[in-house]
Amino acid sequence: MRELLTEVRFLACDLADLGHRRLQGIARGASEERPKTVPPQPPISTRLGSVPASPSQGLGGSLTNVNTPADTPLPPVAGVETVLLAAPRGFCAGVEMAIKALAWMVRAFEPPVYCYHEIVHNQLVVKRFEESGVIFVDDIADVPAGRPIMLSAHGSAPEVVAAAQAQGGYVVDAVCPLVTKVHHEVKTRAEKGYQIVYIGHEGHEEAVGTMAVAPDHIHRVESRKEVATLPQLEQPVALLTQTTLSHRERADVLEATKERFPDLWQPGRSDLCFATTNRQAALMEIAPRCEAMVVIGSANSSNTNALAELAREAGCPEVYRINGPDELPTRLPAIVGVTAGASAPEDLVRSVIDRLAPSDGVEEIRVTEEDEYFPPPRNLRDLLGAIDAATFLTFGGTDRAALDDRSIDASDVLETLAGPTP
Repeated sequence: MRELLTEVRFLACDLADLGHRRLQGIARGASEERPKTVPPQPPISTRLGSVPASPSQGLGGSLTNVNTPADTPLPPVAGVETVLLAAPRGFCAGVEMAIKALAWMVRAFEPPVYCYHEIVHNQLVVKRFEESGVIFVDDIADVPAGRPIMLSAHGSAPEVVAAAQAQGGYVVDAVCPLVTKVHHEVKTRAEKGYQIVYIGHEGHEEAVGTMAVAPDHIHRVESRKEVATLPQLEQPVALLTQTTLSHRERADVLEATKERFPDLWQPGRSDLCFATTNRQAALMEIAPRCEAMVVIGSANSSNTNALAELAREAGCPEVYRINGPDELPTRLPAIVGVTAGASAPEDLVRSVIDRLAPSDGVEEIRVTEEDEYFPPPRNLRDLLGAIDAATFLTFGGTDRAALDDRSIDASDVLETLAGPTP
C-alpha cells in the first residue's frame, strides 16, 4: 500500500499544474469504471486534524496524530499574583499560513522535505518540524536534486527562487503576502528610476531578500546616523520598510530621511505589518500596569525584539525576552505582563503562564480582533487538490471540497505535529 500511495504522490505532482477542478472532472468521468479496492478516501483538506493515519486513510494521514511528550515539570515562579495577558499575541496570518503550508508538505511528500532558512523565527517551531523530517538549509546548493523545498515566510531573493526551481524538485514559496507587497513596490519603483531608502535590520532574511530585488537601487538604513551617511541620491527617492519593525523604529528614520530628501515618496499605507502593530498596541495597553513584562519569542525574531524594546521604553521595571518557561527567573513581582511575538505558538504562552502560576489568576486584555486569513500558496493548493484527485482516480470515492484550512489553528497543528508516516 505504501508503494502505491507513493506512486499517487508522483502522479499528483505530474498532474498538479492541470489544476484541481480539471482533475476532479477527469476523476468523475473515470470513477464509475474503476473498482473500489479500499473504502472511499477522505479528502486531504479534511485530514489536518483527523485520527491517526492508516493505509485506508489515504495519503499522509493526520498532521495531529502524535502528542508531543510532556517536558519535566518546572517549579512555579515565586511572587506572581496576577498575569495581564496581551491580546492579540502570537501567530500572525502570515506565520499561520507558512506553518500550515510546511505541515501540508510534510504529509504530501516522502521525507525529507527541505526548507530554505527557518520557516519562521522560533526555536520550538523549527525543532518540531525537524522532528517531523524537515531539513532546514541556508544554501539551496545543500538540497539534493529533485527534493521538495519550501521557501521561508520572510521572502527570498530572486536568484534563490530561481536556484530552488532549477534543482528540479517541487518548490513552494511561503513568503508572507505583506512581504511580497514590499518586493513588488521595490521592483516597481526601481523600474521607474527611483533610488530606494529601505529601513531594515542588517542580516535579517526579510531585509536580505528585499534588497536583492533591485540591489542597484536600494540603500538599507536602520538609524538616523545611517541616514546621515547616505550618499547624495539622485531624485526621485522612495522610502520602504521591513514589515516587522516597530512604529518607533520607522518613525525616527522616516523623519531623518525626509529631512535629507524632502520630496520623498512613500506608499499610501505603511509597510509595517498590521499584526506587528496590533501586538505593540496590546503591549502598550498593559505596560503601565505591569511590574514586569515577559515577551515570548526567539532572539532572532525582529518583531519579538521590538516588543521587548517597547516594553522597556514604556517604563516596565523588568523585561524578559524568553524562548520558553525554563528561562523564567525563579521570582517575579506581583503583576506580570505576558505577550508573544508573531512566531511564537500559543502552547508556549500556556506553558509560561502555567509556570508563572499567578495566585489571583489571568486577565486577558484585548485591544482588537484579528480575522485575517492567508490561504496556502497557490501551487501547494493545486498539488493538494491533485493528490485528492489522483487518490480518487486510484481508489474511487466521492467529490472533494477545495482546500480550506481557515478553521485549523497552526498552534494546534504544531502542538501535536506528527512525524513522517512510518
